[in-house]
Amino acid sequence: MEFEEAPRQHYSESEKQDIFNNEFMPHIHSMYNFGYRLTLDRDDAKDLVQDTYLKAYRFIESFQKGTNAKAWLFRILKNSFINDYRKKSKEPAKVDYQEVETYYNSEEVDRQITPDLRVESLKDMIGDEISNALNSLDVDFRTVIILCDLEGFKYEEMAKILDIPIGTVRSRLHRARNLLKEKLKSYAKSMGYNNA
Repeated sequence: MEFEEAPRQHYSESEKQDIFNNEFMPHIHSMYNFGYRLTLDRDDAKDLVQDTYLKAYRFIESFQKGTNAKAWLFRILKNSFINDYRKKSKEPAKVDYQEVETYYNSEEVDRQITPDLRVESLKDMIGDEISNALNSLDVDFRTVIILCDLEGFKYEEMAKILDIPIGTVRSRLHRARNLLKEKLKSYAKSMGYNNA
C-alpha cells in the first residue's frame, strides 16, 4: 500500500489541519479534473475526490510536510480509481431501476427513446473533438496525457504517481500521443492543419 512506504510523521491535530487546509485543499480542482477525466462522470469524479481526501487525511502521517502534496494526492486518486475500476469490472452488470423508472415516467420519454441511457447522460458532458479523442483512449494512455500535458507533472513525478519506471512513462506517453494524433488526424485536416 502506498501510504506505508514513507516514514511516519507525528503531527498534532492543528498541524494536520494546517497541512490539509494549506497543502491539500489548493489542489482540489486539479483533483476533480483528473477524476473526471478518468471516470467521465461528474458524480463519480466527486466521489473519487472525496474518497481521496478522506484517505489523505486518514494517512496524513505518511505525508512529509512541505513535499509535493499534489503528486501525493494524484497517486492516491489514481490508486483509488484503479482499485474501484478492478472491483467494478469483476461485478456483474447492474441496472439502476430507479433511474429507468424515472426516465420512462418523465415527459421526455415521448420525445426520444434512446437504447442506452448512458449515451443521453454523457451527451452534454463530452465536449469537443479533442475531449472525445482523449476520452476514447485506454485509461493507461489517457492518464499519462492528463498527468503530463494537462497537469504538468514531470516524468519522475509521474513514475511515482503511477508506480512505473520512468522509461515506461516515456514510452507510454509517446504511444499515447501517437494514438491521440491518429484519432485527431481527420479533425486536424478539417481545421486546415495539412501536416497532421
